[in-house]
This record gives sequence, structure tokens and C-alpha cells, in this order.
Amino acid sequence: MKKIIIDPVTRIEGHAKISIYLDDTGQVSNARFHVTEFRGFEQFCVGRPLWEMPGITARICGICPVSHLLASAKAGDNILAVTIPKIATKLRRLMNLGQILQSHALSFFHLSAPDLLLGMDSDPAKRNIFGLIAAQPELACGGIRLRQFGQEVIELLGGKKIHPSWAVPGGVREPLTNEARIHIQKRIPEVRTTIINAIALFKRLLKNYEKEAQTFGNFPSLFMGLVTAEGLWETYDGNLRFVDSAGNIIADQIDPSNYHEIIGEAVQTDSYLKSPYYRPLGYPDQSDHCHLDSGMYRVGPLARLNICSHIGTPLADKELREFRSYGKGTVTSSFFYHYARLIEILACVEQIEILLDDPDILSTHLRAEAGINQLKAVGVSEAPRGTLFHHYHVDKNGLMQKVNLVIATGQNNLAMNRTVAQIARHFVQGSKITEGMLNRVEAGIRAFDPCLSCSTHAIGQMPLHIELLATDGTVVDQIWR
Repeated sequence: MKKIIIDPVTRIEGHAKISIYLDDTGQVSNARFHVTEFRGFEQFCVGRPLWEMPGITARICGICPVSHLLASAKAGDNILAVTIPKIATKLRRLMNLGQILQSHALSFFHLSAPDLLLGMDSDPAKRNIFGLIAAQPELACGGIRLRQFGQEVIELLGGKKIHPSWAVPGGVREPLTNEARIHIQKRIPEVRTTIINAIALFKRLLKNYEKEAQTFGNFPSLFMGLVTAEGLWETYDGNLRFVDSAGNIIADQIDPSNYHEIIGEAVQTDSYLKSPYYRPLGYPDQSDHCHLDSGMYRVGPLARLNICSHIGTPLADKELREFRSYGKGTVTSSFFYHYARLIEILACVEQIEILLDDPDILSTHLRAEAGINQLKAVGVSEAPRGTLFHHYHVDKNGLMQKVNLVIATGQNNLAMNRTVAQIARHFVQGSKITEGMLNRVEAGIRAFDPCLSCSTHAIGQMPLHIELLATDGTVVDQIWR
């Protein structure tokens, strides 16, 4: 047995490695995606007061802190057993739209666009955001300003772009000011044009990546996310829906508080990332091919567009109809996470504009006051990468007794492993390592935009050393990046 190790995987949020196993004929027999870091947030939250949890758990992630902030605050709402003021719900929704927008912009323009615009086989020294700026300065600048817009929405509501301690059990701390509303509204025409142009560019690029679209995680699976009672695309509230790869709804309007009845959590010995699965169909086997009766499911932008009836805004719904032409029942190729991400940015821009036009958006009735009325509760929200669950158990004083976090990236873990294996089988041939082959394996993971360490990184070098080993440990080939 020979093995290729990719360590670390680059241009993702966090640290991981990929192992590719070759048989004696040089064909890929298996591949694994390993998350090699451990943080332990669930344990060191034990003993903390409920009121601190939104501020603490927002620190889980420097890329999408709002996702944890809102899921935690919603769990707190349920422990208080209160219905928060309508304006607080609208403002939380507004912040989450800004969060999804800025995170998707980072993923597409900064992390994946270098592959798509410069080429999967291009020089890795230039295949990064700096190379993109040199080759496509207008596109790169537009992406930076688009992300800035999302961050401004967060900052103008919460006081900070990163880790705003703004949503709390029972509501939010501060209202939206009229000056902030006007500022955001003035920027909408520019960012709407930017994302419309980016979608058009991606669709033009698709003809260059037909092979990747067929091999980057293209397999049947379930898809899961939140929808409204009418089945519309949802980012903050709603209930759970599961759809199979043929587009059939197999479970619908499930109260997120009951997630543990339908979602199981498995642990694999070679990774710190849990592997959730759909309980009614059981934990999927790890054989070479995904069976239709497998409990593996995907979350995030691809899943959200596959499960919803429509988005509810005109421009995004028009793109959704075209998006669905790339599949039968659902779009099953993970390569189309990129397209789905861009459509969601457009939907966020449209929904932000609608919310800002709401005459109640400047209201100052922001919070419901109450004490501890429930000893356990679940908070759920759609993070950029998929559905996020915070499950808390507290004592009568509101101190945390148990915390379970079901992260979106974890829910994609089984699908990411399947994706790595599928790409490797197609592009890895023999015992010679090529840069383009390795980058495609990494790019398959980047399509999911996984957030592994849930923390930001400084600009700098991340050395990559890949070895191809024979069964006796002899180095057959190696490459340094």
C-alpha cells in the first residue's frame, strides 16, 4: 500500500491533511480528510453563566462569529422561555445576512477564485489572492469591497466587525441608527452590480471546468437546512427539511429542538471532526460508493438551494431557476457550491434592502426580560457553511452543565471524505505526484469552504510537504510547496 499525504490543506479556515492511499497497481484505493487540531469549546463552556455564552461562543470563529452569536442567543431565548420583540428578530436576521454575505465573498473571491480564474494547474506561487489582484484587479477589488459591505452591516449593528457581543438571550443590545441605515442603503447598488457580474463570470468559466464539475463530489446524498413554513429559503428561523438527491422531501418542518432525534453524531479515530448523519437511514458505510439509502447528508449553500421551493426575491429566484438546470431533482456536484454561494450573496443583498425599507427597522424595543425557565434548550441558525446547532443544559442558576455544538463543517464531513476519494480516483494516476492533481484534491475541499479551527489566520507561509510512500516506507516521490 502506498500513501500520499497532503499536509496542510491550504486556503481553508483551519488545519487539516489529506491521505491518499494507492494499491500496488498505482490506483487510488481510498482517501481520507483528517482534521488535526482540537479546541474543546464544549468543555470549557461548562460552568459558565448562560448570559456569557453568546460572547464566549462568538470567539469560536473569527470568520463567522455572528453564526455562533445568534445560535447561542436563540438557545438563551428558549431557556428564558420568551418570545423576543419582532424588531430584535429583524435585526438579528439583518446581521446574519451581512455575515453570510461577507463569509461567502471571502470564500469565493479570496480562497477559490485563484483556482477558477488563474487555473488549477497554474503556478502555486501566484495562485493566491495576490496573484488574482495582479491578474484581475477589478474583480479582486470588487470582491474585497463586497466583503467589506457585509462586515459593515455587522459593525453598524454590533459595534465590531468581529466578535460583536450584541445578540443576547432575550433580544439584542443596541438598535440600528438611521445614519447606519442610510450608509448601508447607499452601498447596495454597487454591491448588487458586483455580485451580478461575478455570477455571470462564473457561468462563463463553467465550460472550462466540465471535468471538475463531474468529479468534485458528484454523488447522491441527502441535503438538509432550514426552510419557512411555506418552504422558502431561510437563514435565521424556520424548521428543518431533508431532501434526497432526486429532490424528494423525506422529512419536513422538523422542530430544530428535536434535531438529536434525527441527527446522529459519529466519531472517527483519524479526525477530531465529528461525523453527523441522518438517523433514520443509519450511519453510511465507508465503502467506495455512496448508496441511496445512506444517511450521509450535506448542508450549506448547495443544500439550502436544493431544499427550498424558492428564495423569495426576484434576482436570486431567476438565478435559482438556472442553477437547477445543472441537476435532476437536485444539483449533486459539490463543485456547484461556488455557484450556490454567489446566488446566496445576491439573495442577501436583496433581503438586506427589503429589511432596511421596513418602517419598524429603527424601533428601540429590543429585549424581553426573564429568568431561567427551562433547563435545556437548542438554538439553531444558518451559518454560511450550513445549519448550526447550540444545545445547552443549565442548572437553576443558569450555569452551563452540558454543551453540544453541531457545526456545519462537521455535518459535511462524510461528504468531504467522499469528495476527496472521488477526485483522487479520477486525477491520481501512478506514483508520480503532480501539482495540478494535488491542487484539485484540495480544491474539492475548498468547494465546501470548511471552517476547521474556527479562527482567523495571519498572512504568512503554510509549508506543504507531500510524500508518496511505498509499502516498505520508501519515498517514491515527494513535492514541497
